[in-house]
Amino acid sequence: MRRRIDLYGHRGARGLFPENTLVGFAGALAVGVDALELDVAVTADQVVVVTHDPGLNPDITRTTDGTWLAQAGPMIHSLRAEDLRSYDVGRIRPDCRYAALYPDQKPHDGATIPTLADALRIDPRANFNIELKTFPLQSGLALDGAAMADAVIAVVDLERAIERISVQSFDWRGPRRLRSARPDIRLSWLTSSAILAGARIWWDGPHPSDFGGSVPRAVAAEGGPNWGPDYTDLTEDAITEAHSLGLCVVPWTVNLPEDMRRLIRWGIDGLITDRPDLARVVMGDEGLPLPPSWRVEEIGGG
Repeated sequence: MRRRIDLYGHRGARGLFPENTLVGFAGALAVGVDALELDVAVTADQVVVVTHDPGLNPDITRTTDGTWLAQAGPMIHSLRAEDLRSYDVGRIRPDCRYAALYPDQKPHDGATIPTLADALRIDPRANFNIELKTFPLQSGLALDGAAMADAVIAVVDLERAIERISVQSFDWRGPRRLRSARPDIRLSWLTSSAILAGARIWWDGPHPSDFGGSVPRAVAAEGGPNWGPDYTDLTEDAITEAHSLGLCVVPWTVNLPEDMRRLIRWGIDGLITDRPDLARVVMGDEGLPLPPSWRVEEIGGG
């Protein structure tokens, strides 16, 4: 059988379309991805919504009259889901660093923060990799990992989408809760060298030093099956070790073709990227099968 890897559109396809929006998800599906990666938070009225930051991001958020937010906030957990619909997140503020990072992003004025249910309904063929955005070092910013996991799965069950999702987090309390309560859900354990100093808090107990300094062994001890490392932390030896432990390696967020090509040749099993269009070119050059693409017929402003 010919080798394949899974292609994940990060926040939809952030390099091409407004992040974590329905128009962005539709755009990523039209490019062609195996799954849409997205982030979730919970509002004051306990609605799970799709957004990366714990508060509104002034680099991408305007009020209904087109005014950019002057600063970060308010916090997602302080707003009702209906309140969020009064903010436009369809364009990057032109003069910010974010705009320089994603010059090819096509704006879509009127895009709003969708609910997780909205996203899951975008197309019955779409798969999702849902990141639980929790903050164990600043617990007041969001729900704790276990509570967030419960809230997300309640929505997924209601939408009958359990076979189309996986769940990932840097805060291992969420995936650990699901490993115990819902073994039918595929899990990914996110890691980054930037948080290893606080790993006992982020991972709620374990630390790489408990496993001879090996992050893959720490992930394998949790049951896997996916390890989601920062791609800049990866070595070919680490991938080999992870595979020997039965793990799939799906690094984030890989946007340059030369990095994609190197990691593919090292043997990664998946790729999370803001630029699935570029990844498809590299995958094709490397002889890998490409995920199908399709157009979503109709979406709302989210």
